[in-house]
Amino acid sequence: MKAIFRMFLAAMFVTAAAAQTIESPLSDTRLTVHTLVREDIFAGLLADDVDRVARAEKNLEVLLEKRPTAKHLSLAWKGGAKMYRAVRAHEAKQHDEFKQYHQQALDCFAEARRINSADGGVAAVTGGIYVVLADRLPNPQREAGWSQAYDNYQSLWKQQANIVDKLPVHMRGELLAGLAQSAQRTGRKQETAEYLDKILAYMRDTTYEAPAKRWKENPESAATTSISCKNCHESGRLAARIASLEKK
Repeated sequence: MKAIFRMFLAAMFVTAAAAQTIESPLSDTRLTVHTLVREDIFAGLLADDVDRVARAEKNLEVLLEKRPTAKHLSLAWKGGAKMYRAVRAHEAKQHDEFKQYHQQALDCFAEARRINSADGGVAAVTGGIYVVLADRLPNPQREAGWSQAYDNYQSLWKQQANIVDKLPVHMRGELLAGLAQSAQRTGRKQETAEYLDKILAYMRDTTYEAPAKRWKENPESAATTSISCKNCHESGRLAARIASLEKK
């Protein structure tokens, strides 16, 4: 009986080991770098969850090695993780750590642009990271961060302005919200009003509409509120995507 039990345990261990060797989602090229890490990066940033950002950082190191053609995208996301760590260091009054992480973030963003500045994904990630984190940076880094956000969203707008009405709701909303918020934070009042009008025109009956209306009705409120990141980055998006691929 004991021999049978030992054989049963051995079989279980073999089965478990086999399960652990199933190909990682990181190796599935049907899943983009964005899909693989954005949930942990942005959800980590928005929930201030260090563990989720750390998980994304580990995955990014693997992706940097295994997906050389997407290196620029991995670097942009890595820059976002470093910027988050810089913000946390600043808020903890860890000045040396802040300088270190902030410079690492800048280096990652710069290298991503150097490798492929034409890929709108680099601009979207960089601009999105600054929109979420720039207000938490000290001056003069805060001002520089919003300037970078504005430049990156302008670059993205040049690529997508003609198809904005055809973009998925989330992508369309984040593009227009990023344009409005970076324009507002950099003192461009007329542009801010124009982008708010675009949000009201293109984002009716979405979560982007209400904050845009509040900005229009009370411009002073814009300095302390955000339009971006209203319906994205919830847990389970990656798992759902993997599940859908397994059915194919």
